[in-house]
Amino acid sequence: MSEPDSAARPAPTVLLAEDDRAIRNALERALTLEGYAVTAVADGVEALAAAHRTKPDILVLDVMMPGIDGLQVCRVLRAEGDVTPILMLTALVETPDRIAGLDAGADDYVVKPFDIEEVFARLRALLRRTAPQPAAEPDTRQITAADLRIDPQARRAWRGSRELELTRTEFDLLELLARNCGIVLDHATIYDRIWGYDFGPGSKNLAVYVGYLRRKVDEPEGVPLLHTVRGVGYVLREG
Repeated sequence: MSEPDSAARPAPTVLLAEDDRAIRNALERALTLEGYAVTAVADGVEALAAAHRTKPDILVLDVMMPGIDGLQVCRVLRAEGDVTPILMLTALVETPDRIAGLDAGADDYVVKPFDIEEVFARLRALLRRTAPQPAAEPDTRQITAADLRIDPQARRAWRGSRELELTRTEFDLLELLARNCGIVLDHATIYDRIWGYDFGPGSKNLAVYVGYLRRKVDEPEGVPLLHTVRGVGYVLREG
């Protein structure tokens, strides 16, 4: 639940868009009790209007909504240059459906029916990643591995001369693997470093992100960089 000192900080603002009234009311109540300031709306049109009116700290969007759905809301905001973290709620469990959300610009997703503690954990992780960084000077040197080049400060990456179009989470994952080039990182380590929470062996979240990142980084005719070490985790290396 909320951290002990949460009262000393402004409540994070959440824009929640969910057309199912029961789910919307339950989530709004749970998030409020957890210490968030919640604006709850019933569809995508209201969500866009609310996001334009007062920029929230984070958005929670249901995928399936009448009129403008969650994916369309996500695409519009990203096209406008809005980088506010977005957590998608979806009843669609197939990998292509989850990939559609990531492709629209979402940062993470939760599959219905969900455990509210998992929603809280994902929100905390997204907010941590967008919080102001401490005064310590970060390592902004460019990272290279084979023909991959990453600029951490600009948050841009290239494979050869081709710039990669990456979401926030995809970039963080690629940077983590590249900084540990040649080292196999297990699932728990990656979950902890990227999401700040280990969602357990049954979670498909990491596999979906790695699969989608592989499609962007590794071309069929090129040398693959991203490798799966079965039963262990993932590694970035040439060959």
